[in-house]
Amino acid sequence: MPTSPNLLELFRTAYGAVYQCNRYNCYFVEFAGGISAFKVQDFLTLKQQVDAINVEEMAKDPSRALDVHILMPYRSERCFVLTLTDVLHFQELLQGAKVMLSLNSILYECLYAPVVY
Repeated sequence: MPTSPNLLELFRTAYGAVYQCNRYNCYFVEFAGGISAFKVQDFLTLKQQVDAINVEEMAKDPSRALDVHILMPYRSERCFVLTLTDVLHFQELLQGAKVMLSLNSILYECLYAPVVY
């Protein structure tokens, strides 16, 4: 991912990273060899879609029908073809980014909230 003063790395694993772009108010998701931009609501929807994938069913089913999960996020030109391992890595990446967003919000509130006496 190119470095830019407008990009802030939120979370990184060995398999990808999520960046916040303050200039365009979006998130860049680097995963599976590609980078995709998502507006805030689309990023949260993507996380819900990835979390909704039934990994237990994928692992249990001996047929080849559930070997991969195809995910086509809203307002994105990218299509994700995810194996069971990819789904687990993607879930970890998006969950970590979501936790960091929550932590940033909490810290901001603590640091910049008006003091009431």
